[in-house]
Amino acid sequence: MGKFTSYFLLFALFFSNFIASSLGKKQSEVLGKFYKAKQDSAFGKNYYKAAAVENVELDKVIHPQEGLKEKDWINKLPGQPPVKFQQYGGYVTVNQSAGRALYYYFTEAENSNALPLLLWLNGGPGCSSIAYGAMEEVGPFRANSDGQTLHRNHYAWNLVANVLFLECPAGVGFSYTNTSSDLNKTGDSRTVSDNVVFLLNWLERFPEYKNRDFYISGESYAGHYVPQLAHTILQHNKLSNKTLINLKGIIIGNAVINDDTDIIGMYEYYASHALISDETFLDIKKYCFDNHYNKSNCNEAVAVSNNNLNHISIYNIYSPLCKDGNLTKYPKVPSPLVFEACSDQYVHAYLNRRDVQDALHANVTNIKYDWESCSDPLFYNWKDSPATIIPLLTESLENGVQVWIFSGDIDGAVPVTSTKKSIKAMNLIVDQPWRSWLSGGEIGGYVETYKGGLTFATVRGAGHEVPSYQPARALSLISHFLSGTLLPGNH
Repeated sequence: MGKFTSYFLLFALFFSNFIASSLGKKQSEVLGKFYKAKQDSAFGKNYYKAAAVENVELDKVIHPQEGLKEKDWINKLPGQPPVKFQQYGGYVTVNQSAGRALYYYFTEAENSNALPLLLWLNGGPGCSSIAYGAMEEVGPFRANSDGQTLHRNHYAWNLVANVLFLECPAGVGFSYTNTSSDLNKTGDSRTVSDNVVFLLNWLERFPEYKNRDFYISGESYAGHYVPQLAHTILQHNKLSNKTLINLKGIIIGNAVINDDTDIIGMYEYYASHALISDETFLDIKKYCFDNHYNKSNCNEAVAVSNNNLNHISIYNIYSPLCKDGNLTKYPKVPSPLVFEACSDQYVHAYLNRRDVQDALHANVTNIKYDWESCSDPLFYNWKDSPATIIPLLTESLENGVQVWIFSGDIDGAVPVTSTKKSIKAMNLIVDQPWRSWLSGGEIGGYVETYKGGLTFATVRGAGHEVPSYQPARALSLISHFLSGTLLPGNH
């Protein structure tokens, strides 16, 4: 398969994400704009090589953390229902000279001693793990329509793990830098470097988790962050000749993995789901590749595709759009299994309250503008983003790290067809062939496992942010991942 070269084809991904929150860009819309910027520059041309990591001088990057855990303890968030678990929030400095500090929110499980530590990362790049992961997906609370109160997420992942949400890189969400030029120098490499420094210091602050089984999870552009972090942890463990971080597994959802297959798979998905015609898809395949590239014809075919995709939510092709995001005087009674199309607006209002930020120990620099879920300056100035992270997935498997990839099957941003093509590019041998898996007595999705340890699972009826759309199925998925057991179904 040839590589896409057309500016216009990648520009299509940007325009195919028309529907966005009026209060800021959605995670998947940012991904579309990022693809365009990536095509216009040289930073995404090289493939990621699992190169050696420089040895970390621990005494220079790990700093005293005594007393900071207690200061980070959150007694109760405004409008929060009563809970029996502990929660913490605060900052970990990752570069003292630059004044770079990453914000975290940590929700322990009720039986925290018996369960592993799970890190959650959102993508973008430049989108908030608090806005999405914590408040709309796998965290213990969801914001109500009044923008002032919260209700319990009964499918929160801290039922099965101690869940750590990290806002990365600096400039995302509540994370910050005192060196403004940092925002023009961020990329994959700096992000993973800062994330490792964060983890090493956080484990000093929470030493009871130092030897705990550790897993990394995330979605969208975190398809880069998660394997890159795993790679760096493995390298540091080897260089130190000891287990600094007890990495056991990684799991990524609707993840950016391999540019070539991600993009052609997207248009294949559009055609297979009757969003564009077969003729338009064939024209894109014919005219937008290296060997048959025709600028005029490619541009025309992509314009037709863009027009067909207007007025739908590309990150869930069947979901309703937010028609009225105005806050209500009293909170609506939520349904735990029905997606709330206007949840972005509720979260935005809630996290911009000063009493909420104070309770979270966030926004300590007192920014003069609204907090936003995604940061424009970061993805416009991103410095490095490899065309593929497949070598890193392979490296994790070779080092005995459990690797799961999951895909909501009604996402059009990084659809299941893209992920299947990316996995096929890994040239793995099928161990247990395609089959359905069950959740709540229904088909939760489909799963296939491969020799070497990779598991691929779809989640039926879920969009780009899988736990937002199918929380019960997502909880079942993560439960089996953490326990190392097969998803239930016909084996």
